[in-house]
Amino acid sequence: MARQYFGTDGIRGRVGEHPITADFILKLGWAAGKVFARQGKKRILIGKDTRLSGYMLESALEAGLSSAGVDVFLLGPMPTPGIAYLTQTFHADAGIVISASHNPFEDNGIKFFSGNGEKLPDEVEMEIEEWLDKPLETVAPALLGKAKRIDDAAGRYIEFCKNTLPFSASLAGMKMVVDAAHGATYHIAPAVFEELGAEVIMIGAQPDGLNINKESGSTKPLALQAKVIEVGADLGIAFDGDGDRVVMVTSTGKLADGDDLLYILASHMQNQGLLDGGVVGTLMTNLGIELALKEMGIPFVRAQVGDRYVMAELQSRKWLLGGEGSGHLICRHVQSTGDGIVAALQVLQAIQESGKTLDAWLHSLKKMPQSLVNVRTGNNKEALLRHPQILSKIEETEKQLAGRGRVLLRPSGTEPLLRVMVEGEEQEEVQSLAEEIAALISQIAG
Repeated sequence: MARQYFGTDGIRGRVGEHPITADFILKLGWAAGKVFARQGKKRILIGKDTRLSGYMLESALEAGLSSAGVDVFLLGPMPTPGIAYLTQTFHADAGIVISASHNPFEDNGIKFFSGNGEKLPDEVEMEIEEWLDKPLETVAPALLGKAKRIDDAAGRYIEFCKNTLPFSASLAGMKMVVDAAHGATYHIAPAVFEELGAEVIMIGAQPDGLNINKESGSTKPLALQAKVIEVGADLGIAFDGDGDRVVMVTSTGKLADGDDLLYILASHMQNQGLLDGGVVGTLMTNLGIELALKEMGIPFVRAQVGDRYVMAELQSRKWLLGGEGSGHLICRHVQSTGDGIVAALQVLQAIQESGKTLDAWLHSLKKMPQSLVNVRTGNNKEALLRHPQILSKIEETEKQLAGRGRVLLRPSGTEPLLRVMVEGEEQEEVQSLAEEIAALISQIAG
């Protein structure tokens, strides 16, 4: 069966437009509640990021779950990986995240974690979709679910993050700028890094419900790059709105994306004898990363784009480390899902234990020039992927690169976009080729 609502990362869309409406989300809460209640599971956590619409969607989910006879625990603003962690520690049957991650505040979404803190299996999501087609029937009054707010959720998650490092670890003497994207890490990240001894200068930490990801965070790091240079920091760290992505900035303002950080973690874990297998990237992972890992004797495989596919590949191979250039990094030896704060701590540990600055780490890595252009398509992105003119253009571009690079065209799993990626030996050439393909797609899309 084809999915009607769930994408690669839950259900997402513009607030007020189907399916991100109060009535649909109430029905979604009920449907999810029915699925879990049928399995004898009646304890679900709900957390959210800082979007204004989170209040409305939280109330709708709570009502739907209660009507299905499920108890609800409300965590308030909390990073997505924090909700995954707390789902496990509360021995809950599932966790629900209200967030649209790196999207603007006008969007929102719902994603689920299983009781072990991992994304729901496809078959469970499909079962929830089946219940969405059934009429909502409230359980008997005596069987309605209860709701309780958890007041110490932030403190519990802060301690968990700190404990992913050895007890003796300290960030004393390190000066850093941290950009919380006005999102869910705004009150968590400074506490974690400061309590470990770092001097922390926060930006993007004044959420007002409307400014999440606005000119800030991991997708827009210019403000962080400027601030790091301005204050003479050792490095900068940027998260996205829900805290499952991280990128970093060197003391000289150079950006270290998810590919760079994956390389650092893989190298350090290999040197420490902790890697225990290989590394999983995606179709978008820079070829330079693959070549660098190969040189160190580290196996590398590519999964489809999306952290759920990276995780599935890691689980099937029983490997520990994977990630994406966007900053989704999965360190399975310390966390069950992609976690921006935890991944940042692992990189900081690698920097300290190796004695190499972030600048020095990046200097030792040779990446292939890569250009990524997003093309807004509306609702016809799947048809555009099969369009003969576009396919012909890609084939022509690949011939032009003549084995010196590659072209990848893929749909976004969360937005009405096609992403054009061209990789090769010369930055100007790959940029020009990517823009040519993007212009053709835009023209055909109308």
